[in-house]
Amino acid sequence: MGNRERLTIMLTGLMMLFCSMAPQAAIKELDHIVALVNDDIIAKSELDSQTRELLAQLEQKQTNLPPMRIIQQQVLERMITKRLQLQAARRLGLSVDDATVTKAIANIAQTNRISLLQLRETLEADGINFALFREQLREDILINRLKQKEVINRIVITEQDIENFLAREVGTSRQRSAVRLYHILIATPEGASPEDVQEAKERAQSVHTQLVEGADFSELAIGHSDGRQALEGGDLGWIEMSRIPSLFTGIIDEMEVESISEPIRNASGYHIVKLAEVKGGNKLIINQTHARHILVNTNEIVSDNEARQRLETLRERIIGGDSFEALARSHSDDKASAIKGGDLGWTSPGDLVSQFEEQMDALDIGAISQPFKTPFGWHIVQPLERRQHDNTEEAMKNRARLEIQKQKSEEAIELWLRRLRDEAYVEVLLEELETP
Repeated sequence: MGNRERLTIMLTGLMMLFCSMAPQAAIKELDHIVALVNDDIIAKSELDSQTRELLAQLEQKQTNLPPMRIIQQQVLERMITKRLQLQAARRLGLSVDDATVTKAIANIAQTNRISLLQLRETLEADGINFALFREQLREDILINRLKQKEVINRIVITEQDIENFLAREVGTSRQRSAVRLYHILIATPEGASPEDVQEAKERAQSVHTQLVEGADFSELAIGHSDGRQALEGGDLGWIEMSRIPSLFTGIIDEMEVESISEPIRNASGYHIVKLAEVKGGNKLIINQTHARHILVNTNEIVSDNEARQRLETLRERIIGGDSFEALARSHSDDKASAIKGGDLGWTSPGDLVSQFEEQMDALDIGAISQPFKTPFGWHIVQPLERRQHDNTEEAMKNRARLEIQKQKSEEAIELWLRRLRDEAYVEVLLEELETP
């Protein structure tokens, strides 16, 4: 079936539905269709609503605006991308229940330190329909689940990736812990021809020239960028140095604040970045505790009361002069530490469950706690030493895998979205646009 046949059938169906809902005299002009997205449509009224929201945001930021047609094209492209993701989620049978949405709204209210009623009143005061806000939040959660399933869970991180990450970190300037970047992407399609690549290169060079001559970066990003943050003026926000995409790492290290990179090419197209601000690097000094403990598990045979009583007896024996190490070896159910006399070694904040850390941190050196319960069972703990420790290198190693995951995810999601777009049937029907 041809594109126009498809459009005709869809329009006819819509008209029939509209006519069945109201008398002929009450029929108003049918809303314009501005895009076909597979078997779905985007109406002009939807585009106008989204554009008005964006314009309000840009006006608050006092951003210089490109022509209205360019803004609407960018908004429409974002709507198409979102519609494609929602369609993909439905095909996979993904959904988000009401309880999940309600919990997410509660988290938003809690983060802003307001009640649910205050959140609703605030939204409505800003002209945001609460029911619509709730459904948009549902869609955002659904899209995040889709990305997790289709992209993030498929990412493989090798030991060589981690080694390369750490080697790169050693070479990164310690004077910068985070940077704020602005970004413009001039995209090339998947499987781009040499002509496509050359056209994108020329566009990127043209944009770069305008930037060097003093053009506003945000304005050009809104008007020309194919990146996901185009409508935010290309603002990527603050990014830790460890999270800088590998494509930009060496370049960012050499850039000064307010400087703009030359166009950088990768599989997505040509990228231009601006270094807007930097934050200085600091050492991570943490308080560590060296402690030992004895654990008694509860089960069908050992009750909470029995576990507590056993530990009370062991505590009295230790206070009376018996060896903590010997009693831990013979009585502790934590086999990993029991063979070391209950020794947990040096622990950092977050290494242990919160109930255990609270008890341990409240004790003086050498004191032995009363029996207490955690999800693992009942314990007594004795702190042996405390120190301040420079945890900078350890922290880098601990988060290396997480940061590599984030970097690869961002790159993979960008390519996945492009592929989703390339494989879809999309027809844009914008001819004459009106101010929303």
